[in-house]
Order: sequence, then structure tokens, then C-alpha cells
Amino acid sequence: MARGLQIRDEESGYNKNLFCIPKHYEEDLERVFIPHGLILDRTERLARDIMQDMGSHHIVALCVLKGGYKFFADLLDHIKALNQNGDKSVPITVDFVRIKSYCNDSPTEKISIVGEELSTLNGKNVLVVEDIIETGRTMKALLSKLKENKPNTVKVVSLLVKRTNQSPGYRPDYIGFEIPDKFVVGYALDYNEYFRDLNHICILKEKAKEKYRI
Repeated sequence: MARGLQIRDEESGYNKNLFCIPKHYEEDLERVFIPHGLILDRTERLARDIMQDMGSHHIVALCVLKGGYKFFADLLDHIKALNQNGDKSVPITVDFVRIKSYCNDSPTEKISIVGEELSTLNGKNVLVVEDIIETGRTMKALLSKLKENKPNTVKVVSLLVKRTNQSPGYRPDYIGFEIPDKFVVGYALDYNEYFRDLNHICILKEKAKEKYRI
């Protein structure tokens, strides 16, 4: 079973004043939960694990937008470095799919999937790159859609997996961090489109949820 770096339930993160935070967000954040440098180090190891498992055939990296774009870009940079400097290399092509399943800080019943023509994935080795998995409902819906197009293999890497009572037990193949049930933003994870421009993953203050609520 895939394991990520475990962040304990009682972990509160780091004093935000010790980090560079955009001034327009300073009053909105409680703490820095996962610093940017730690994200990059963990992503580098994930890239190595993925190449060990999938590095013998052409890989189609499928980015789940919008929240996955930063993780996707950094992960592919590390995979490209392994391709350039390792004993073996494989072609990497990219594709994108957009999923919306949140309004404010609550999952919606309706999951919408918008993307390229997924039939192009027929017979391919697909790596789905996601930012966060909570209930797993969204990812299971996407995997069902992908299965209709008969890819050769599908593996999923998620930067974050949240421990929540709502989870039916789905776990991706590769996990960056396993985190407690806290609402986090930053590193392209948003709250109503805000906070994507924040390098660190941070805990959002309750009053900020009201400030940016739609």
C-alpha cells in the first residue's frame, strides 16, 4: 500500500512570520503547514519512484486542473532531470483535464469533468497527477471515465491525501503527504480561486473563509 510522509493530527504547522508570505494574504493565514522546500524535496522522491515503476514505456502525464498545475510542473521537471541524467529515459507527453467538485470549502454533489479528447489515451500508460484527495469520490469518477477509453495502465499520484471520515478508503499509487482533516490552501490549492499564488501550503483562518466566500 502506498504511503506518504505522515503529518500527525496534532501537528499545527509553523509560525508564518518565519516565512515569506505575500502581504495581501498575511491576515488570512493561520500557520504555514507544509513549507515550499519540503514540497519540492518530497516531489523529487516521488519522481524517482514513478520512473522506477513506469520508466520502461512512454508515459502520458495527465494533469488535473486547476489545483494540480504547480505540483504537475515541478514533478515533470524532476522526471525530465532523471531522463537527462539517468541510465534510462522515456518520452513524456502531457494532457489536461479540469474537474470541479468544490464550492467554498464544501464538496458539491455534482462533479464536472472537462478535458481534451480522452480517447487519445487508448492503449497508453497514463499517470494522473492530482493535488489533493479527500473523499476519493472525484478521483474514482475520473478513473471510471478514463477506463472507458481503454488505457494500457493508469497510475495516480497525489501531492496530498487527507485523513477524513468521509473517505471510502481509496488510496492513490503514490502519495506526497498524508495530512489531517484541515482546510489547506497554497501551492495552487485554492479557496474560490484565491491563494493559488502562495508558495507554501498553509492553514486558512475561519474569518478568511467568510472574506472570500461566494
